[in-house]
Amino acid sequence: MYPANERMIAFWNGPGGEAWACNADDQDLDLQTLGDAALGALAATSGESVLDVGCGAGTTTLTLAGIVGTGGRVVGVDISAPLLAVARRRAVGVTNVMFVEADAQQTLPHDAPFDAVFSRFGLMFFDEPVAAFAKLHQATSPGGRLAFVCWQGAFANPWFLVPMIAAMGVPGLDLPPPPGPREPGPFAFADPDHVSQILTAGGWRGAELQSYTDEIADDLDRRVEFSLRQGPVARALEGAAEEVREVVAAKVRDALAVHTADGRVRLARAAWIVTAHA
Repeated sequence: MYPANERMIAFWNGPGGEAWACNADDQDLDLQTLGDAALGALAATSGESVLDVGCGAGTTTLTLAGIVGTGGRVVGVDISAPLLAVARRRAVGVTNVMFVEADAQQTLPHDAPFDAVFSRFGLMFFDEPVAAFAKLHQATSPGGRLAFVCWQGAFANPWFLVPMIAAMGVPGLDLPPPPGPREPGPFAFADPDHVSQILTAGGWRGAELQSYTDEIADDLDRRVEFSLRQGPVARALEGAAEEVREVVAAKVRDALAVHTADGRVRLARAAWIVTAHA
């Protein structure tokens, strides 16, 4: 097992994965339009087999299962046992879905190859991305398709930066250091040239990246609550004193309020919709 993946596996099976599992419904609501854009780019059809990498709580896996129908099959793979537990509960009674706890960088599902590979924000965490995409290429039939969505740079995503910057400098709070620009993490694929090079080195052809932008429009109270229980601010608050939590909550609220229009917090998002062929 690669050392960095050990860290990722520990994170997604510890408090990080447990927080995502507890907030799965809210996460799905936030990410639906982005996931739908990537699903549209994949264009799965009835009867196909699809591998959903970093499937998390299984939302996109189940959507794909509905698209491919009973004549097709979908396998969701993830390293997070807490998230897969949610996925399996959601999939009760669905006969064309299977979930596998595994590191897709190292292990292929036994029933490969697949007609297509998909991911909603699940491919930016590999410490050896070329090896990972080569493995996914091996899991795909000749001429098969790849489609995934990943974040552009952090500065193009105020939904992420605004709460984190608001919390910086609060005494008694230690924010986790951000990963390097190409280290495993949410913004590891911000550079489109870097993504294209990884895919080409991994054996994929015709890589294309399309920019996708939208905004979160949310109630202020809900956005503050969400920011305090998910993401880097939430991780920094683990074990923090109550007075520290109160200061951070006030600062996050003030920062988000600046982005309020027509009674809603509005924060921009920017992602890449990436496609390629085996």
